[in-house]
Amino acid sequence: MNILLVEDDPLTSKGVFRFLTGRGYQVFCAPDGETGLKLFQQNHIHLMILDIMLPNMDGIQLLREIRKTSEIPVLMLTAVSDEQTQLQSFDALADDYICKPFSLLILEKRMTALLRRYYADQRFWKYGGAEVDFTGFSATYNGENAQVKPKEIRLLALLLEHCGRVLTREQILDQIWQEEDGPFERVVDTYIKNLRKKLHLDCIVTIKGVGYKIEP
Repeated sequence: MNILLVEDDPLTSKGVFRFLTGRGYQVFCAPDGETGLKLFQQNHIHLMILDIMLPNMDGIQLLREIRKTSEIPVLMLTAVSDEQTQLQSFDALADDYICKPFSLLILEKRMTALLRRYYADQRFWKYGGAEVDFTGFSATYNGENAQVKPKEIRLLALLLEHCGRVLTREQILDQIWQEEDGPFERVVDTYIKNLRKKLHLDCIVTIKGVGYKIEP
């Protein structure tokens, strides 16, 4: 999952960068609005963390530029907390607003909520010849029923919810088989193998000795 952090304070930028990369995110950092716009245009960004008081181009201006071409989640991160500034942010189509000083853990929770709302709540997903209906728990490949099991669809939805991040077998078991008497870890490998075979999902990557992830 690619995060663009546009923040001119070096200490804040460094702290957020270290925290998020430690959580498995790919983080691009920009010290000003113009650099932020260039990084956005050059990379596939899934979420932006955006300061308001920036040199060259302020955060509101940058957000308006982003909204001309993209609806990605944008979380405003700033020391400016007055009502008018917050209203300007939402008028420019910001998705959330968090004031400095802030908790890194709360920042992550806000990010997770935005990513889940924007990416994981989609009813349908397409990849190559594969089409998945998460509401109807059905999937096809090249228009034919792929005979995908409900738990396989739930596993795919879980990987997509954490797109770009590695999930261990234990984490997957806890989420998908939580109501059952724990199966062996290798059952996850079997379900991953089935998803790859039935839907031809080469986007599911094995991280040896750790677990699995879906590449964005």
